[in-house]
Amino acid sequence: MDRLTNTIRPYAWGSTTAIPTLLGVEPTGEPQAEMWMGAHPGAPSRLDRGEGETTLSAVIAADPEGQLGAAAVARFGPRLPFLLKLLAAGAPLSLQVHPDLDQARAGFEDEERRGVPIDAGHRNYKDANHKPELICALTPFDGLCGFRPPREAADLLEGLGVDSLKPYVDLLRAHPEEAALREVLTAVLTADRAEMARTVTEAAAAAERLGGPYAPYAGLVHDYPGDPGVIAAMLLNHVRLQPGEAMFLGAGVPHAYLDGLGVELMANSDNVLRCGLTPKHVDVPELLKVVIFEPSAPGLLRPEGDGEEVYETPIDEFRLSRFVLAAGGAPRTLPDATPQILLCTAGGPAVDGVTLAPGESVFVPAGEKVELSGTGTVFRATVVV
Repeated sequence: MDRLTNTIRPYAWGSTTAIPTLLGVEPTGEPQAEMWMGAHPGAPSRLDRGEGETTLSAVIAADPEGQLGAAAVARFGPRLPFLLKLLAAGAPLSLQVHPDLDQARAGFEDEERRGVPIDAGHRNYKDANHKPELICALTPFDGLCGFRPPREAADLLEGLGVDSLKPYVDLLRAHPEEAALREVLTAVLTADRAEMARTVTEAAAAAERLGGPYAPYAGLVHDYPGDPGVIAAMLLNHVRLQPGEAMFLGAGVPHAYLDGLGVELMANSDNVLRCGLTPKHVDVPELLKVVIFEPSAPGLLRPEGDGEEVYETPIDEFRLSRFVLAAGGAPRTLPDATPQILLCTAGGPAVDGVTLAPGESVFVPAGEKVELSGTGTVFRATVVV
């Protein structure tokens, strides 16, 4: 078992207080958006096995089967297939969608063949992997996920009383659901930017005045003035997770995180196609190949099970569960067939007698038995083989 030292990413949308509060340290005044736990090459966790500090990625590369287990290596290759994060949104993240595995492989191969630099701002596919995600709220957590039924979206847009939105309202009501959503999203993202900026300004002012169901969208314009993503966001369901609730985001589902602190677990990929709420590149033709244009209720999850509470998803690259350890409870021995990262989010539980404070984490190689004891909350990230 290795205690991990993890990198905090200072993205501009990050909260200045949420992660410091969890860690029990003073805020720096700068945004602290994500704390990464895993072996992602962008910011691998660090550890020390008595020979000086090294990275978890280097440890795994030196002995894949010893660290991950033969079954995991056979299934996912000689790499940790997931990335665990603390995510603290203080402002909206970009409205985005992720490709499925076939789309990611094809897109990556195409851009490699065309010689698009891997760090180019207009590059869509950074790797050949898909990027399903699971976010579990530690505080009330607001997000957008999946398309509303077109008629509901039409009612929402019409209620703003903005004349320039009327063509979109008419399209949403006149066409079959898939065609209506495709046509409206395409029209919004390809509209004249100056005209769209005026529409966004009017719509945001109306949303702020009306409140209620418009409230989640009203603030978007303050962070992204004139961005067509403000209108595109109104096509999506607003979701508020309570602590302990989670949301699964599969391929093709447009989504954005708005505000709150959560534990995020995702496949180890950087493939993001943006729809708006961003100054970054938006590739509309490629985006339209990936988005699934059908209404979908947000995939809300609550943990199931006694002792180890599991957030069930259809993904094998990761599996998230939670232990809520009460005072006086019996120690719990964890399964040891797969590699795992354990993250404390409350209290002072112990892993094999080593006490963890909130925000601290450990890596447990496959085949190593560990025991949880004490009181507090521990999230367990592992794989399914």
